[in-house]
Amino acid sequence: MNFRTILSATALGSACLLPLPALAAPACELGRPVVFGGLDWDSNAFHDAVARFILEKGYGCKTEEIPGSTIPLLNGMARGDIDITMEMWVDNVRDAWDPLEKAGKVQLVGINFPDAVQGWFVPRYLVEGPDAKAKGLKSVSDLPKYKAVFKDPEEPDKGRFYNGIAGWGAEVVSTKKLAAYKLEKDFTNFRPGTGAALASAIASAYARKKPILYYYWGPTWVMGKYDGVMLQEPAYDKATWDKMMAEKNPTVATAFPLMKVYTAVNSGFAKKAPNIMAFLAKYRTSNALVSKALALMQDRKGSTAADAAKEFLKTEAKVWAAWVPADVAARVKAAL
Repeated sequence: MNFRTILSATALGSACLLPLPALAAPACELGRPVVFGGLDWDSNAFHDAVARFILEKGYGCKTEEIPGSTIPLLNGMARGDIDITMEMWVDNVRDAWDPLEKAGKVQLVGINFPDAVQGWFVPRYLVEGPDAKAKGLKSVSDLPKYKAVFKDPEEPDKGRFYNGIAGWGAEVVSTKKLAAYKLEKDFTNFRPGTGAALASAIASAYARKKPILYYYWGPTWVMGKYDGVMLQEPAYDKATWDKMMAEKNPTVATAFPLMKVYTAVNSGFAKKAPNIMAFLAKYRTSNALVSKALALMQDRKGSTAADAAKEFLKTEAKVWAAWVPADVAARVKAAL
């Protein structure tokens, strides 16, 4: 081995001992922060955190989030104040969504998850077992017979129905259903102040094995953690649903459909950010996948949506790596 060879080998060995250079993120195709609609429930917070981490670490973008409820944030997205909404429950907000989509202000990108469930629930211990206080309760039509079980402390002659919060599309739907099922004279339409307050009321009732009648949906940590029974309604029928949603005081109603929940964007943003749009179009999860992440977040005290997102990105690389080009996936993995 001559001197030159020795030098080359020494240099190569020294290079191997040096730290690997960080994978440089490209310049974001948008010359400003990407703004997300921070809808006020856990699954959307989780999706925002996942998408924001990927955009920041993989695409070199800065991101921001504006908190709020469905309708105000949808209007904000139509104005261009918000770029991306990770969970658009279109069937719940048809009256608001359709005119904005027709006007070309907003558009759907892809299906975030195809199997969202919604309904009215009661605890299983309330309807099953030797100590069940409402053993015959199976459907919404049975509710008047059991209103005393769900006694409203503020209106004791009525039962209490825990609806979604004002501003949720689902709150509007459930309010229409109360009218259509002729339950308004027997149940108060109680709207908690926040999504957290609704979850807290449910958690408190289950912890004490107390009666509670509530609206909820999946994927959520509540659905994963508590054993609820969905009350039966007339099978979903689109014509009946459309009629219910079109009327101020409907006389007919139907069950919530098994929903596809979409990712949606401002149409102007869509034209300016084709690479981000390609990522969002491939973003795809499921009820089970998200519920698992949310249950883990709930069980770990102090855990945040960002923590759940990082755990998901670490453990479910086979899922999310398919959403992005290989170089983006490499940068995200390096950041983790």
